[in-house]
Amino acid sequence: MSAPLNLLTDVAGLSVGHATDPVLGSGVTVVVFDAPATASGLVLGGAPGGRDTALLGPSMTVGAVDAFVLSGGSAFGLDAAGGVQSGLRADGRGFAVGPARVPIVPQAILMDLLNGGDKDWGLHSPYRDLGHAAYRAAAKGAFALGSVGAGTGATTATVKGGLGSASAVAASGAVVASLVAVNALGSATIGDGPHFWAAPFERDGEFGGLGLPAAFTAADSALRVKGLSLPATSIGVVATDARLTKAEAHRLAVMAHDGLARAVLPAHLPFDGDTMFSAATGMRPLEGPGAFLELCHLAALVTARAVARGVFEATALDRPGAQPAWRDRFGGDRPAR
Repeated sequence: MSAPLNLLTDVAGLSVGHATDPVLGSGVTVVVFDAPATASGLVLGGAPGGRDTALLGPSMTVGAVDAFVLSGGSAFGLDAAGGVQSGLRADGRGFAVGPARVPIVPQAILMDLLNGGDKDWGLHSPYRDLGHAAYRAAAKGAFALGSVGAGTGATTATVKGGLGSASAVAASGAVVASLVAVNALGSATIGDGPHFWAAPFERDGEFGGLGLPAAFTAADSALRVKGLSLPATSIGVVATDARLTKAEAHRLAVMAHDGLARAVLPAHLPFDGDTMFSAATGMRPLEGPGAFLELCHLAALVTARAVARGVFEATALDRPGAQPAWRDRFGGDRPAR
């Protein structure tokens, strides 16, 4: 079953904040943990961009993070983590190194430089300030989806991309949820139609309730990409309130990539930068191996659902030649939340 808000913030112990610049055609989304969270991550795209991602490996020394950052701006967007670090440091957060504190803020970026937004920002990019603003905006409870934060300038092969989220509750009572900025080289929709590859996993009509098409043709699974050498990326966070080891958190990131591959065709291409972070806030102990197996299973499902929700909730950028959103092509109302 879905958790109450069907969002990443259904996981106890974290907040989400956005900073959106519609003129820039880009933005930043931040996941801030109340206390350092056990964390890991995995990069499977061939053209990733990130900051402090190596420390997330299961054999690396640092075991917990203060925040994750998802940003547009390609390599320029990596400045956003500095803005988040500034906010965390001002609030007394960070890994203790003697008397100094160093906030641990891994980041992944997506390529949105060619979406028609005004990228003529002068000497320094705006992403450090956007990162700080997203950190200060972080809150618990409901947050916006679609063309906001890191999903502002996102695109896919067929329709506008965006930021999506979904959650589920395991039999153990643990919550697992995913947040994905969908900027895929491939497509989240099937062929030329409105149906989503993630349709078998949909809950409560969260992305239109259309199900799968009555039949599939060879054209439906043919290669559809938005460019043969155009960098893209889907980036996200899967989180749980369960108590996990770093190795177990890494396995959640692996499973989240399974969900991405079920929702985007094709995923993990040479010019994608597909990156999934994972975190456990440790609020709930798990008993027995079966409980963790279910969390892994749900991590894949909520990630697939989050991808489809991000595309379903997106709106086109307000500029000539902008990629149309799913609703521009197929109509449909948003489901009640």
